[in-house]
Amino acid sequence: MDASNSPTTKPLYLGTQITWYILGVIETLLALRFLLKLLAANPSAGFSNFIYTLSYPFAAPFLNVFASSRIEGSVFEWTTIFAMLIYALVAWGIVKIFFMSKTVSTREAATKLNEEE
Repeated sequence: MDASNSPTTKPLYLGTQITWYILGVIETLLALRFLLKLLAANPSAGFSNFIYTLSYPFAAPFLNVFASSRIEGSVFEWTTIFAMLIYALVAWGIVKIFFMSKTVSTREAATKLNEEE
């Protein structure tokens, strides 16, 4: 069966695109959080507070994994970098799961299996 004619192709594509989009939003929030803390941004300032509030739910599970490095008000938040890595790995895993549900022909499956031997 040609994958372009499969009824699962469009939902599969949409699922992968949504996954990468969500990852992009999370990674952007975490990167902004990291930069603001690194540059010692005022946490009371509206934009800083907004970014910290939005990014906190994504950073919270990782906040005590590593100690932060502090130099004169600047904070190098290792945990934010770690969170970004973990979210990227999770998104990659979700996309791989989507691809496992892709419709393949018997010939294509046999070829892939022979390549793995």
